[in-house]
Amino acid sequence: MQAFRFDAIDLPQEAIAARARVRAFLAEEQTRRDFVAYRNSWNSFDPDFSRRAGAAGLIGVTWPGEYGGGAQSSLVRFVITAEMLAAGAPCGAHWIADRQSGPQILRHGSARARREILPRIVAGECYFAIGMSEPNSGSDLAAVRTSAKRDGDEWVINGQKIWTSNAHRAHYLIALTRTGEAGPDRHGGLTQFIVDLARPGVTVRPIRNLAGGHEFNEVFFDDYRVPDDRRVGGVGEGWRMVTSELAFERSGPDRFLSDYRLLVELIERLRENPDPRPDSRPDSRQEIIIGRLVSHLAALLRMSTAVAGLLDRGENPALEAALVKDVGTAFEREIPELARLLVASQPSFDAEDPFSQALAQVMLHAPSFTLRGGTREILRGMIARGLGLR
Repeated sequence: MQAFRFDAIDLPQEAIAARARVRAFLAEEQTRRDFVAYRNSWNSFDPDFSRRAGAAGLIGVTWPGEYGGGAQSSLVRFVITAEMLAAGAPCGAHWIADRQSGPQILRHGSARARREILPRIVAGECYFAIGMSEPNSGSDLAAVRTSAKRDGDEWVINGQKIWTSNAHRAHYLIALTRTGEAGPDRHGGLTQFIVDLARPGVTVRPIRNLAGGHEFNEVFFDDYRVPDDRRVGGVGEGWRMVTSELAFERSGPDRFLSDYRLLVELIERLRENPDPRPDSRPDSRQEIIIGRLVSHLAALLRMSTAVAGLLDRGENPALEAALVKDVGTAFEREIPELARLLVASQPSFDAEDPFSQALAQVMLHAPSFTLRGGTREILRGMIARGLGLR
């Protein structure tokens, strides 16, 4: 049985300095470039912003200098990430590459892949999508059917991925494929490859949401050929690669700060119009509810910081990451529900006040918060196994 590792972390001086640096960058963006705080910022795709963030040294900060990185700690990156999200910066173009694809290539990619791809990510000029989910498999990654068969120095990929965010705008995705037998634990025979989305044999089709937006996609592989030196990790090591990658995806502040701007606007609205009812039930008073949300946010920040510390030590905090993701996305789902109860306002993109605009944006995205990155049922199964409960 494994115990949770959420030790208190004191931010090092370089992380404190990074906070001041990223705040100065964001202030300049807001002043000089008409920067607007987006409501769901790590999905807001703005290549120009990503290039400026790269030029400011805010991408790939943990990577070695030979690839353009800053050779700093995961705690420095944590601070930069949290500040970007709190400001509502449009980070979506470089987000996945910086958060998980780049670190996977750095640790498990070929020398050519590291040399050709990582410096472009650091510059904010190379964007990635995630090629894990497939039709009819839900969150069960062990059920992957997309196949990769070796042909000399190349692999031939056939199959389909789904719910692939920003695949229509990304340069690459890392695809999880089946290269052998699953074995008794169903985790064998999986291998990951870097897929160049501009090469023949891959087709991207849009999945539009109810608001007419285009973020999700289907990706089809039809005899797509990929060189062996675009493999990530060893043949058959895909499950280990995926679980370590998901620790990056599930543990960061993006799993509880997606609707942070709505929380800020809610507090501002209530500050202007406090609850006039002195006889309200204690558990329904505005200050009690806001206090609970803020305390939950503080606890999540501490938990996520602890995971960044584990990553800094080279450990694999898959269990802790699953818990942060489960609790964090539940917190995200709760904010719009409470906001609607506390403020009588019609959510609308056309409204003049920022609260109603933020509420409209979050309400459209909130149903996905507990799905993306792994459903709550899958996460709780992982947590139960880690604790020896099943």
